[in-house]
Amino acid sequence: MFFSGISDEAGQPIATQIKAHKELGWKHLELRMVDGTNITQLSDSDFDAVVQAVEEAEMKVSCFGSAIANWARPITCDPQIDVDDLARSIPRMKRMGTEFIRVMSYPNDQDKPLDEPAWRKEAIARINTLAKMAEDGGITLAHENCSGWGGLSAENSNILLGEVDSPARKVVYDTGNPVSYKQDAWDYYQTVYDHIAYVHIKDANIVDGEAVYCYCGEGQGRVKETIADLLAKGYTGGFSIEPHLAAIIHTGESTTNLDELYNSYTKYGRTLMALVDEIKAAK
Repeated sequence: MFFSGISDEAGQPIATQIKAHKELGWKHLELRMVDGTNITQLSDSDFDAVVQAVEEAEMKVSCFGSAIANWARPITCDPQIDVDDLARSIPRMKRMGTEFIRVMSYPNDQDKPLDEPAWRKEAIARINTLAKMAEDGGITLAHENCSGWGGLSAENSNILLGEVDSPARKVVYDTGNPVSYKQDAWDYYQTVYDHIAYVHIKDANIVDGEAVYCYCGEGQGRVKETIADLLAKGYTGGFSIEPHLAAIIHTGESTTNLDELYNSYTKYGRTLMALVDEIKAAK
């Protein structure tokens, strides 16, 4: 296994993101936003600069944290937006030796919602199209248990993957999202286990009905038990931190204190490493 992290939660400049991972002794990072722009939507020249920085740092990119089918792209949005994002991403991923691109599965439209059967049908059809592109391009769609039809439940996630007939679709399991969505984290993990190829590490507690994010192992996400089970079953993939402590990108919440942003991220990384060491020592 290896450690990684959604590095824009340490800071927006690529130099800051690399610095945080170097400080942690990590060789991988998960690229999502750089200077406020998603990695899939950077101009070619800005992407070239990111590639150069990563290569000079002798690091690898474990995943592209795309906006494809995410919370900002409801089921009624133009599907061409995601097709274009993925078409732009595939050669970039191949260039960086990156296997996974994180996707979701289209939240319903809050203003003009589809009924559940129509939402399900359209979400599956769109993911099928994207999975075929990914398969042809030699990369893997990693569906996150988050916003969208497939994130409503573990059963929905498995239905989605079952109806998307492609080896290029897997699950990125986020340990904190079941808490946020009022789901049972352990049950969710066990239900989707067979499809998990990559893991986001996040944790939270429900306080007054709302998710309050915390350091991994301190919440209700069953993080320690999940990591222990994965390692016991021979998991060799990535554990990628997404702290949500000083920055929650999708809500626009972020501290203006750049030191707090950076330090909370590196502390989170050290907390995860200590947790893994504790699990290994107990074997």
